[in-house]
Amino acid sequence: MAEVKNEGELVVAIPLYHRFTALDGVGPYELLHAVPGVTVLFVSAQAGEAVTADLGMLHLLSTASFQDLPRPDIIVVPGGPGTHGALQDPVFMDWLKKAHETSSYTTSVCSGSLALAAAGLLQGLEATSHWSCYEDLAKLGAVPTDKRVVQQGKIITSAGVSSGIDMALHLIALLKGEEMAKMVQLLVEYDPQPPYDAGSPKKAGEALMAKTQELAKRFGNALPPPK
Repeated sequence: MAEVKNEGELVVAIPLYHRFTALDGVGPYELLHAVPGVTVLFVSAQAGEAVTADLGMLHLLSTASFQDLPRPDIIVVPGGPGTHGALQDPVFMDWLKKAHETSSYTTSVCSGSLALAAAGLLQGLEATSHWSCYEDLAKLGAVPTDKRVVQQGKIITSAGVSSGIDMALHLIALLKGEEMAKMVQLLVEYDPQPPYDAGSPKKAGEALMAKTQELAKRFGNALPPPK
């Protein structure tokens, strides 16, 4: 299949892997695909394959293969319980390293930053991730921070899950200007007013953190790999 790209458009590639977190990819997709001149593609080893999200209750179909899209303009790597497994996938990691060479922006959501770090892209750079991943991020050579969105040149990392929406707005402003970012924010009515102020370790307190870490263990139960 020929490379999926039309002249004049910006192509965003969101790679999918076994046990990714859905909102990490779908959140940025929802905002970015609303921008005129931007095409968003979900990519995996084989075009059209159903890729299983974290607990197996959702599958997304990839719309292109890594081979179809070797040079996307923008990369958005989602996180999820399957991230560590993805780091051992040479097809995915080789694609990421090569695609980054020509990308305008390489970005991540949640533990997706571990893939960027494992590819050697975050060595010595400040980067963020889900709060549970700071230690692993440091082991891979990055300098972890709890900031929600961090830009280091053409690399942009964002914190856990929902922060991908903030990152997408930041990216839209870089690509098309602040007004377009505000228009997309209004279009999707992104006006967060959570009923609880417990969305970060600093705000949650030790007792809630301990219970949340216990809750998170259910995501550690491995699903059978795809056949």
